Amino acid sequence: MDRKKITVTKLLQMKKKGKKIVMLTAYDYIMSKLFNESSVDIILVGDSVGNTVLGYDNTIPVTLEDIIHHTAAVARGNQYSLVVADMPFMTYKISPEQALQNAGRLIQEGHAEAVKMEGGKEIENIIRKVVDAGIPVMGHIGFTPQSIHKFGGYKVQGKDEKTQKYLIESAKAIENAGAFSLVLELVPSEIAKEITNSINIPTIGIGAGPYCDGQVLVIYDMLGMVRGFKPKFLKTYANLGDEIVKAINTYADEVRKEIFPDKDHYY
Repeated sequence: MDRKKITVTKLLQMKKKGKKIVMLTAYDYIMSKLFNESSVDIILVGDSVGNTVLGYDNTIPVTLEDIIHHTAAVARGNQYSLVVADMPFMTYKISPEQALQNAGRLIQEGHAEAVKMEGGKEIENIIRKVVDAGIPVMGHIGFTPQSIHKFGGYKVQGKDEKTQKYLIESAKAIENAGAFSLVLELVPSEIAKEITNSINIPTIGIGAGPYCDGQVLVIYDMLGMVRGFKPKFLKTYANLGDEIVKAINTYADEVRKEIFPDKDHYY
């Protein structure tokens, strides 16, 4: 596979050419290395690490240090994808200066190549501050997991005229602030289409329909490793959870029956 390193500029070119963008989450070195053998354009080191790896009920307890730690591991394994690090809850909304300082740590210590911020037009000045310092920013509107208590759960956003207007205005504000792309999460497909057609930066959907410039899923979800989590927008491409349990039980059975290790597996 003849691959070139994905950059922010490359992603903007992909939108212009109508080429779909592929984004997946990763949180560790091994998964990042496997991505080198695939065709993933963007690796998102999401604060979804809280739900999937750290065992939290939501993303709110995730710290900046958590994201730095996991981003650095991903960066060490990555060759081709653009590595984007989530900015966790309350690490960027207090002031533009706070956002810049923490985004800088994700770039310098976590070796991220861009950061992602949740929020609409109200964080336009924060995004601009970080972008002006030379740090690429990915926006994120619609359902924003860090605001789960405000929304009262995982709910589709943009069903009424007021919130639709807010989403459209926010998308344009985020573009004007200098962001290079925008995640649309749990947004009706027609609203996602309108936003995608109205801005010049790529949109990346999750539960936002087929009209976005790209799509993102959480790696453990799409590999079928998370039990009992089957939202409408999720498609599973493997059942690794079942395969892992089967492999572990086979190993345990062979150890107890003294089948393993056999002569091929010891010195």
